[in-house]
Parts: sequence; structure tokens; C-alpha cells
Amino acid sequence: MTSFFNDILTTIAERGRALIDFSGRERAARGGDLTELFEALLSERGEASGMAIAQEIFERYDALDEDARHQALDVLASAFGVDLEVSRAAAETFLDAPDDATGRALNIASEPRRQELFRRLNLAPDGTARLVAMREDLIDGLGGHPQWRPMDADFAHLFSSWFNRGFLVLRRIDWQTPAAILEKIIRYEAVHEIADWDDLRRRIDPPDRRLYAFFHPRLVDEPLIFVEVALTGDIPAAIGPVLADDREPIDPRTATVATFYSISNCQRGLKGVTFGSFLIKQVVAELSRELPSLRTFVTLSPIPSFADWLAGLAGQDDEAEGEVAIGESERASIADALAAREDARSPDAGLETSLTQLAAAYLLTERDRRARPRDPVARFHLGNGAILDRVNWAADDSPRGLGQSFGLMVNYRYEPDEIEANHEAYAHDGTVAAAPRVHRLARGRGVARRERTTA
Repeated sequence: MTSFFNDILTTIAERGRALIDFSGRERAARGGDLTELFEALLSERGEASGMAIAQEIFERYDALDEDARHQALDVLASAFGVDLEVSRAAAETFLDAPDDATGRALNIASEPRRQELFRRLNLAPDGTARLVAMREDLIDGLGGHPQWRPMDADFAHLFSSWFNRGFLVLRRIDWQTPAAILEKIIRYEAVHEIADWDDLRRRIDPPDRRLYAFFHPRLVDEPLIFVEVALTGDIPAAIGPVLADDREPIDPRTATVATFYSISNCQRGLKGVTFGSFLIKQVVAELSRELPSLRTFVTLSPIPSFADWLAGLAGQDDEAEGEVAIGESERASIADALAAREDARSPDAGLETSLTQLAAAYLLTERDRRARPRDPVARFHLGNGAILDRVNWAADDSPRGLGQSFGLMVNYRYEPDEIEANHEAYAHDGTVAAAPRVHRLARGRGVARRERTTA
């Protein structure tokens, strides 16, 4: 159906091309005529002609090198923002006679012109995918072009509407899935690298393994986000046994635990658009219907920023402000652990108590500038209503696991009856739902048990 719809758009766009004289294509490499095409697309009223212009814009943009693309993005940022004079006039009219009509006129007048431009570009064949790719270019260059930030916000605003939950389709990925999609699963895996096709088959083909992905009708065979699931009899405390080549599969009908051990976002151009919370909740619902024996839904998650935070903490003096501190007697041991991670070596077993206590304290207390949990994975799961359930020692001995968190991993638990209450508490005042054992660890670092706890 998606391919059929795209073919229709392509046919309309090609007919529109016959109505328009696109002269000066040799100037495309310089990007000098893109501004004229942007303006032409905004002023065009014919459907076929508009699609043809949008298609032409994408073809010329795709032909540009990086510098020329940056110039085109500069034009979009500077010349297609809010029309200040029109907005000012609409604001004055609204202040003189505030009502629904003048309020709507003000809303329309204050919208950046590029938002309508992006909506019209979206009508081109593969327009959605090409806009997502354009935003990837923007994200890649954003550090050197802060003037693009309002445009990035425009992309995020539009994509949040175009990719809302109502348009997403959940599909289970298995060994019968087309190879083109399976290749992308291998490429997009962001947590535990998939080594080859045999490794992928071990993750999706056995009866006690699942992989689910969200798709969007306008992105053909392009997963947006996917989650890998292990069905087990116990909550896993390490990733090695989950991914082991020689493990013995179990009958999924006897499984009591579903573990989400890898969640990967696939489209960088959709950064900031939330899919994960919907994905986990729907997969929980799907698995519960399929396998009534499942009682526990947990993650086995990395702590990607813990080691860097601890390195900064270890470099502070004893008088530095902060709720968590390292004692003088620990500094040498922590320094050894930090040195070991540089060589992808596991920390000394004697540091288990110190590092697990520090990890618990870090997850419970450390906040970013927006008063959210500093750790991005914690921020994601806690914001979705999960419970910080357990900190696991020696859970991931891969170079990445040792480098990020000295091999520690975390179980976040999803209790279907508590998800919404936990989410609301977190959203209102940042309350972290945590198991008593996590608070006991944190108390070893002097962190008071002031957050919401759950059994």
C-alpha cells in the first residue's frame, strides 16, 4: 500500500514537471537557485506543480556537497523564519480586539515560514524520509551553527505530529522478515553490537526471543525504533548469558520474565521524537496476551554516563559541593578502576561495594541542568514509569560496558499497575520510584531515603 501511494505521488510529480521549466540545473552544485525554488514552492497553489517543485528541491539538495548544504540550511534559518512585521501587526490587532479570530490570525502569522515549506516538501515522493535525512544534516552541523536551533525546533515540532503514536505500526521481526529490514536491524543496533547474521538469528529465531519494531507508513521498510526481548525464568543480572552462543532456549510458555535488553533508535533525524514509551507499553501488552505466564517485565540496561561522572567526582577535592563524595581512602582504588576501564579491564572485585553504592547514589540523586536524572537511560525508563529495581555487578564485560560503567548494569522493572502512578510522580516533581535494595546501597554513600520507594 505504501509503495502504491508513493508511485501515485511520483506520477503526479512527473506530470507537474511537464508544466514547469526548471532552467539552470547546472547551478545546482552552487545551490544558488534553491532560494528561488523555496519561494516558488510557498507561492505555488497547484498540487502537481507543487509536488514537482518539491521533488526538484530535494534532487538539487541531494546533489550538494556538505558546504553547499550548510549554505542552504543557512538560507532556511535566516530567510524563512517568522515574518516579524506581519507578526507585529497581527499582535497589535489581537491586543486591540482579542477574540478567537484575531487569536488564530496571530497564531498563523507567528509561525515560521519554513514550517509551511516543510509541510509542502513532505508531499514529494519519499518527502518524509528526505526531510528526516535533511534534519540529520542539520543535527550534524548544529554545534557550529547555533543559528539553526530555531529551525531544529521547527523540525521537532512537525515530526512530533507526523510521527505520533496513531500513525505508528508495531511489527514483530523474525527470521522470515525481508532481508532488507534485517540488514537495517544489524546496522542500527546501538546497545549490544550484532556481529553477523548468525548472531542476529540467535536473537530473533529461537522461541524464547522476540524483536519488535515501530514503523511509519511513509518510511518504507525503515524501522524507527526496536526492542529486543529475552523470555526467561529469572530476572537476568548479566548480559553475557542472555547473548551466549551455547545457551539452551526454553519453552516460552514456561517463561515468567520478559527482559528488554536492548532498545535502539534508528533514525537520527527523529531525535527528540518520543517512541520508546509507546513501544515498551505496547510490547508488554502484546506479550501479556500471547503468554499469560509472564509476570515480570524488566530491562537489563547500561549506565552509559556513570564512569565519566565518577571520573569527575574523583577529581574533586573533599570540600567540593555535592551530595555524593568519595573518601580519601577510596581515591586510589577508584583511580585504579578508572585506569582499568581505559584498557577495557574489569575492576577489582574488592570494589564491588563501593561502585554499586556509588552507582545507586548516582542514579537516585544526580540531575542535569533541567533537574532530570543525569543518566539518559535512567531518564528514559523512569520517565516512562519504571522502577529502579537493582544494580548488577560484573554484568557487562564488553569494552563498551567496562568503559561506560565498569561493567555495571541496571534492572528497571515495569509493573503494569504502577506505571502511570510512577510516571505522574516523576513528571510532577522528579520523584524516582526505587526498590528498597537500591536505597540501601545509596545509604552507604550517605544518601537519605527521601524518594518514593516501591516493594
